[in-house]
Amino acid sequence: MTDLSDLPPAWSGRGAQAWPGVPLLVALALWAYAIRHTDVSRLDDYGLVSALHPAFWAGLAVLTTGFWFTVREARRPAAWSAAYVLGLLVMERATQAVLYPTPLYAWAWKHEAVIDHLLTAGGLQTADQVGDMAVYDQWPGFFAAQAALQRLLGVDSAAMFMAWWPLASSLMLLLPLLLIYRTFTEDRRLIWTAVWLFYVANWVGQDYFSPQSVAYALHVGVLAVVLRRFGRSAVRRGRPRQAVWTVVITVMIVAIVISHQLTPGMLVVCLLALCLSRRYRDWVPVVTTVVIFLAWCLTAALPFLSAAMPDMIRSIGDVGANVETGYGATPTGTGAIATSWAARLLSGSVLLLAAVGALRQRVLRHRAWPLLLVAAAPLPMFAASSYGSEMIFRVLLFMLPGAAFFAAAALLPKVRTLAADAAAQEAGDRRATGPAKARRWGTGTWVPLAALLGATLAFVPAYSGKDRINYFPPQEVALVRQLFDQAPDGSLVVAANRNYPDAYASYWSVDHYWFLDDARSHVDRIVRSPAATLTRDMAGVERPGRAYFLLTQGQLANSEMNGQLDKAQLNRIQRSVAASPRFRLVAENSAGWLYVLKQSGGAER
Repeated sequence: MTDLSDLPPAWSGRGAQAWPGVPLLVALALWAYAIRHTDVSRLDDYGLVSALHPAFWAGLAVLTTGFWFTVREARRPAAWSAAYVLGLLVMERATQAVLYPTPLYAWAWKHEAVIDHLLTAGGLQTADQVGDMAVYDQWPGFFAAQAALQRLLGVDSAAMFMAWWPLASSLMLLLPLLLIYRTFTEDRRLIWTAVWLFYVANWVGQDYFSPQSVAYALHVGVLAVVLRRFGRSAVRRGRPRQAVWTVVITVMIVAIVISHQLTPGMLVVCLLALCLSRRYRDWVPVVTTVVIFLAWCLTAALPFLSAAMPDMIRSIGDVGANVETGYGATPTGTGAIATSWAARLLSGSVLLLAAVGALRQRVLRHRAWPLLLVAAAPLPMFAASSYGSEMIFRVLLFMLPGAAFFAAAALLPKVRTLAADAAAQEAGDRRATGPAKARRWGTGTWVPLAALLGATLAFVPAYSGKDRINYFPPQEVALVRQLFDQAPDGSLVVAANRNYPDAYASYWSVDHYWFLDDARSHVDRIVRSPAATLTRDMAGVERPGRAYFLLTQGQLANSEMNGQLDKAQLNRIQRSVAASPRFRLVAENSAGWLYVLKQSGGAER
């Protein structure tokens, strides 16, 4: 079977080999110019999308066009395609790290606090010691590894490098993706187009500084080993070599199981799906995964699972929880709605292309049937749990390796069998040169290019459209750190929500209350009578602890864009607290305010 390599190159010689470097360099130059002329100090509801200099969009269009005309030449060195993919990762994953002076995502800051806890405590804690945060100590693989890395590098905080984690975690996926795709085709056009589509469709945002970013890379790595080394042809080569690969995947599975809750379950369903194919009816990988997963769940993770199991059982079959909207779960405002739809259309388009590719490429569908199984396997998880209303995004993420492959097949010429090629050669088809060249610049070139360009450009709003929520300026970081530098053990921090940097700093010694997580009736009471209600909520903190009220730019953005309280309501709360004699202003800057509740009796500090 051929692998889509039926078109001759347009020309040969040094010029043909070197020309792909021109659009690549132009695109990177435009990107660098855009970075220097982009101001992120005032982000609106479109996030980074409206802040980016127009040169960025021009550079991304040039990069995509250059990639398409480079990759479609089957005989061109694969190094050029690799260079374009690396350029894509720089433009789409490194832009935020370069533009923003502080790391993105409140969750990334939360994970940094867990690492700090491990370094401070010197070991794991039990559930009664750290409450809800015990879940992180019961899956400590990622955090223990990062604590070791932090000590090895001699840095004070993981914040020193976590801004670059999206780029690093994306690079970790490159090798296993290439191995998976090379298992089913040798055609460089299909392989690199699939890699490109995988990255532009991976807008879900699980590549930030998190356990799931590493667990997902290991998940794809396990699939790569199983698909390449556990098929029937590989097994026939000898059991000793098979034993070595079993050890390799066992190490990766252990790392996954001790680092993340969901990924082992996704891996199990993918490996079970592969067993439906005769080529991969080897039970060693799936049994190994299940045994290790159960062993961890019944030992180290048992405290968390014992408490969470009733809710997990009740959520089975509750598909509506994955698409629910309402208070705190509805994108609000033109920008939030537009970026949300951009993400939906991007994923929907890639899945639609994957369906077209699977239907259109009959030979490829037969040859890569196991990859179709891997793409479909995560779908039942959609009904298994809501996973905090995030399961729909996780299912999309785990479908991507297979979906991107068949989506790429939809953009490329039809696969032909060797018999068809031999027949064409014997017939001496005279149209193989002139007309073939004519077809090169027809709809078969421009329509796929338009689809690829649309998907690539749509990635930016899908991935960066909520940066008004996710970005915390240096002033906000300084304000929060001022709070935790002075808060004694046993203090209470009250805030609208947890969307601010270092929200979990000293979580083992300082309590937190985010009132927008409370019942809507209580939130309404706070809105009606802010200072009086908050005073009652914050009372009872025993000395030497203090009760602090923190309101920051990140909290306001998150509340507004997710349909909780609007800016006028939050400003009313802040003004009421500022006017109350029960509160004293501790610090303020352009990013927020910090108040302390005055303690009755004794001197006020």
